[in-house]
Amino acid sequence: ITEKKNWRIVQLPNGFYQTEYNHPEQEDWIDVTRRETIEGAEAAIDGSIEHYNNKLEFVKGPKVVKTFKN
Repeated sequence: ITEKKNWRIVQLPNGFYQTEYNHPEQEDWIDVTRRETIEGAEAAIDGSIEHYNNKLEFVKGPKVVKTFKN
């Protein structure tokens, strides 16, 4: 889900657009968000990709943001 090729946007009967990702271990599409516009849906996908990439960074361990010298 950290790559855009695993996502899609579908239009719902009510006119909204739903973002979905293809679950890597299943053949199902998992719905994530609903937006009023395609542009909003694509922005939501981009934000989700960034979110999941950030989560993967923290699996590697704590991120050092500042060090001190005596």
